[in-house]
Amino acid sequence: MGSAMNTRNINVKGTAVTITSRHQQDYLSLTDMVKGFEGGNALIEQWLKNKETVLFLGVWEQLNNPGFNSLEFEGIKTNAGRNSFFLSARKWIASTAAIGLHARAGRYGGTYAHKDIAFEFGSWLSPEFKLYLIKEFQRLKDAEARSQSLAWNVQRTLAKVNYKIHTDAIQEHLIPPRITQEQARIIYASEADLLNMALFGLTAAQWRQGQAKAGENLRDTATLEQLVVLSNLESINAVFIHQGLDSEQRLAQLNAIAITQMRSLLGLPDLRALQGPPPA
Repeated sequence: MGSAMNTRNINVKGTAVTITSRHQQDYLSLTDMVKGFEGGNALIEQWLKNKETVLFLGVWEQLNNPGFNSLEFEGIKTNAGRNSFFLSARKWIASTAAIGLHARAGRYGGTYAHKDIAFEFGSWLSPEFKLYLIKEFQRLKDAEARSQSLAWNVQRTLAKVNYKIHTDAIQEHLIPPRITQEQARIIYASEADLLNMALFGLTAAQWRQGQAKAGENLRDTATLEQLVVLSNLESINAVFIHQGLDSEQRLAQLNAIAITQMRSLLGLPDLRALQGPPPA
């Protein structure tokens, strides 16, 4: 399975089909799909010449593309099916501002189509090929979902590990000698809420009063971005504790760091792709 230029490959009846990401959606290489068929790339233009294909592409664009040029589409639709009619992917894109097809140059060049359109093309090529294509595509998506779930759990584990480092720093620098376990617990809780306030804007108790479900805590509801920042804040707070900063100073600095890091992470495409739903 390849990864260059954010591409992956699936094997469909002995044919390697490249999948790439575009508009945060999966696009499959039609150029790869026709490699095992007599006629090769000419089949793509033959399919595009079909009036039913033009109608299907037009409906897909109208449903998914606010910038679709419907006026130009009407002219193409009128001429589709005539002997002299010709339509390439590049012509379709240039004329209608379509996003369902993509003509790509370079190492992974060729004609790509959104998965909805690629499956339709696969059906036109061969119903059997389409079934294998869908099966292998779903196998890939299942593997990616498992990987995302693992990444989610890794971030939660990292947050717990950093919390242990964080509490060790509290014990060394904030807890007076010979105090009771109950006193230590109260200091730990106050430090945890310092981070909660810096990142979430409220304490665990305040959150429980508002929207908590049975058996759930504030950090269980955190997004992946928040978990990443929380891990960082715990480590940074441990450093601040070693430096002897009081809680008011640390809260102000941690809050400023949380705001900066969240702004950066929320604009990061790779992390948005990793996010996915939390595991059930």
